Amino acid sequence: MKNLLIVFTIVLLCFSCKSPEARMPESVQSGSFLKASAERNKKLNEHEHKQIQDIIKSNPNRDYIASESGFWYYYNTKMERDTIQPKFGNVINFTFDVSNLEGDEIYANTNKTYVMDKEELFTGLREGLKLLKPTETATFIFPSQKAFGYYGDEYKIGTNVPLICEVTLNTIIQKND
Repeated sequence: MKNLLIVFTIVLLCFSCKSPEARMPESVQSGSFLKASAERNKKLNEHEHKQIQDIIKSNPNRDYIASESGFWYYYNTKMERDTIQPKFGNVINFTFDVSNLEGDEIYANTNKTYVMDKEELFTGLREGLKLLKPTETATFIFPSQKAFGYYGDEYKIGTNVPLICEVTLNTIIQKND
């Protein structure tokens, strides 16, 4: 009986110490999802760009400026004199209205105090604020990827919604270095 137990233990040890064998994957992904997603985003971008260009063409009296960041804007009120613009860490106060491209108001007369580049704010608005001087007002047209993108704002702005924002920069409090 004792010999049987020893033999059983040796056999068990031999078979249990076997190294793991590599398995072949059950399914191979060809990247078709990524290709379809990229194609869908290209079509969405083209559609939004066309909508924005139609808005620009329908307002020939406005002097639209294409930003380097991929949005368009014009000044409603522009300061001709040289003055400060928001920089990293400055505390700014601004007022804004948000609507969709059809002109349906989403947020009206919203006042916000914001620390430049240290708090959450959607990409387009953050970049647009850097273009303004105190008391200037500009209207920005943001494609959805510069606005809230795929996720929306979880409240009133849905998925992939391009936005029009009229923004007035009220004050800038410069940070002390």
